[in-house]
Amino acid sequence: MAYLTSGMPIFRIKSNYLSYIFRMDSLSLLELNSLVRRGLEQCLPDEYWVRAELSEVRSNSTGHCYLEFVEKDPRNNNLVAKARGMIWNNTYHLLRHYFEETTGQLFTAGIKVLCKVSVQFHELYGFSLTVSDIDPTYTIGDIARRRREILQQLEQEGVLTLNKELDMPALPQRIAVISSATAAEYGDFCHQLDNNPGGFAFYTELFPAMMQGNQVETSILNALDCINVRLDDFDVVVIIRGGGSTSDLSGFDTYLLAASCAQFPLPIIIGIGHERDETVLDAVAHTRVKTPTAAAELLIHMMTEASEYLLEFSSRIHQGASTLIEREWNRLEGICAYLPGVVRRKITDQRFRLLSVQKDLSRTALSLLSRNHHRLELINQRLSDISPDKLLTRGYSITLKDGIVVKDMSVLKEGDSIITRVANGHFSSFVGENIVKDKDGNASSIRKTTSLL
Repeated sequence: MAYLTSGMPIFRIKSNYLSYIFRMDSLSLLELNSLVRRGLEQCLPDEYWVRAELSEVRSNSTGHCYLEFVEKDPRNNNLVAKARGMIWNNTYHLLRHYFEETTGQLFTAGIKVLCKVSVQFHELYGFSLTVSDIDPTYTIGDIARRRREILQQLEQEGVLTLNKELDMPALPQRIAVISSATAAEYGDFCHQLDNNPGGFAFYTELFPAMMQGNQVETSILNALDCINVRLDDFDVVVIIRGGGSTSDLSGFDTYLLAASCAQFPLPIIIGIGHERDETVLDAVAHTRVKTPTAAAELLIHMMTEASEYLLEFSSRIHQGASTLIEREWNRLEGICAYLPGVVRRKITDQRFRLLSVQKDLSRTALSLLSRNHHRLELINQRLSDISPDKLLTRGYSITLKDGIVVKDMSVLKEGDSIITRVANGHFSSFVGENIVKDKDGNASSIRKTTSLL
């Protein structure tokens, strides 16, 4: 390596010299930014369709709209690109109205858009994209995709059709209404119910909610919570939306609101004033109608059907009762005409039967009397054979003491008076004693003897 006499390497001297030369040819920041602007204008002179998500949308007093475009990594949701954008005043009002009318979605942060932009670079404000057109069909596709994802999630959780599976009451008279209190359609809904042709009585109670803007989800959920506390007071829930543009439909496409309605224990009727698109809330509710007026017509129609069914049923009951009464009356008349002959036959049959029974009874009675008479004769003969009088005629006698037959001599005492009955009379005697001695002269026994009085 070569060195100067001062000891400094030769290449360092050259480096310092070149650096000095570059500093002489350097650019200011304005010059550099101007160079960048000219380079971008030359390299990217056309307009380009760009897909991105809006992370910020704001407008100022001048009417210009300022945007922030972002792109996220679908795997981890991290930002991978970001750029500022703007829409000039005259273009912004046209594009926003066109976008919202076509998509039914507010032009706000959080949506995905396909915009036609030109690349701009300003020396002071830097890089930005100027929007000249927007394709709402791309956003519609993204909205539809989000709706499908919500519906798929509800189906996987097994709650998608729970509200549809509830039985609609035959007489939906007690109605909980979720709507804006100032909405003209709410007044029309109540007026139509109160002035229905059938004169049916409806009882409505309003649970106020925001039906457009960013508070739709929260306010409707709060109203459902209030109704849930008083389930026994209502038959159905009606959610109706008053006037407003279709751009307010985004509030009805949230998972929490759809899940709450799908699992609500009362049938929910939706009439939020749109025909073209079906929101997630429409898909999970029990019944969807086009407008609040159609919701009132549906309730009146159900009451009319129930009334017609009851009238028809009442008519059928009346007709059936009349037919039954007529049939039974004819049957009764037939019985009345048939009864006298039957009675006469029965009386004749019973008379013959009584005569037969009488004859049998007489014969049986005579036979029974004859048998019993013979038995009595035999009993009388036996009684006669064993009577005391007959025994007395055979030589027997009966001894009585005080009117009682004496069967044992031990009951007699010396001096007792006794009566002895024989066949042809009786005689009285008294009791005495007779001592009997053995051969040695000893008294062996005492005999009781009687003597006539």
